[in-house]
Amino acid sequence: MEYFAEFGYVGLFIASFLAATILPLSSEVVLAVLLLNGLQPIILVGVATFGNVLGAFLNYAIGLWGGSCLVRKVLKVSEDESVKAQQTFKKYGVFSLFFAWVPVIGDPLTVVAGLLKINILIFFILVTAGKFIRYVAISYAVLMAT
Repeated sequence: MEYFAEFGYVGLFIASFLAATILPLSSEVVLAVLLLNGLQPIILVGVATFGNVLGAFLNYAIGLWGGSCLVRKVLKVSEDESVKAQQTFKKYGVFSLFFAWVPVIGDPLTVVAGLLKINILIFFILVTAGKFIRYVAISYAVLMAT
C-alpha cells in the first residue's frame, strides 16, 4: 500500500479505483499515509472518493453488460456473494447502495446493481454519498489521532 502513497494524489486515485473492484486493496491505508505526510485533506478525500466511485461504475458496467457468467469468471464474485448481495437488495432496496463501501459486500452490491439495471443516477448519488462520508470519517479519525 505504501507503494501507491509514493505517487501522492495519483497513487491514491489508483489505489481507490482498484480497491472498489474485487482486488484486495485498502485505499484507506494510502489515504492515512498521505494525510500523515501533510497532503491536503480536502483534495485527498475528493481524489479517493472519485477513484472509488469510478471503480464502482466499472463493477456496475460489468454487471450491466457482462451478465452473471462474466461476473463469476472475470470478477470472481462467487455465487454465494452474488446471492448475499441480491438478498441485501431485496431486503433494503436500492438504498443498500449507500453501503457500497463496506468490505466484502460492497463490491458485489455494485455488480448486482448493474445486473438489476438500477437507475444510474440513483446509483451515482447513493454510492458517492456513502464513499464520501467514509473517506471524510477516516480522514477525521487519522487527523484527530495525530
